[in-house]
Amino acid sequence: MDYVSPFDERRRTPEPLAPRPDELRGARVALLDINKRCGDQFLDRVEALLGDHGAHTFRLVKETFSKPAGPEIIRRIADRGDLAVEGLAD
Repeated sequence: MDYVSPFDERRRTPEPLAPRPDELRGARVALLDINKRCGDQFLDRVEALLGDHGAHTFRLVKETFSKPAGPEIIRRIADRGDLAVEGLAD
C-alpha cells in the first residue's frame, strides 16, 4: 500500500513580501469573505477599524471556502485594491 502525504513537499524559492504602505489613509482595501460562518462579522469589524484610519474598503465574496478564489475575484482585487484582507472565521 502506498501512502500519500497531504503536504506539498516541493522545494520552492521564497517569494519576497509585497511592499507595505506607510499609512492606511486613502488606501483601497479589498475585504475577501471566503464564505465561512461568521467571516462577514469579522470583516465588519475590520472594515470599521480600517475606516477609522482613513482607508476605503470594498468587499468580495468567494463562492465557497473550499476552493481557491476564481480568476475574476483575483483580477478585481489586483485592479482595485492596494491591500487585501481575507476573512475567515468559525
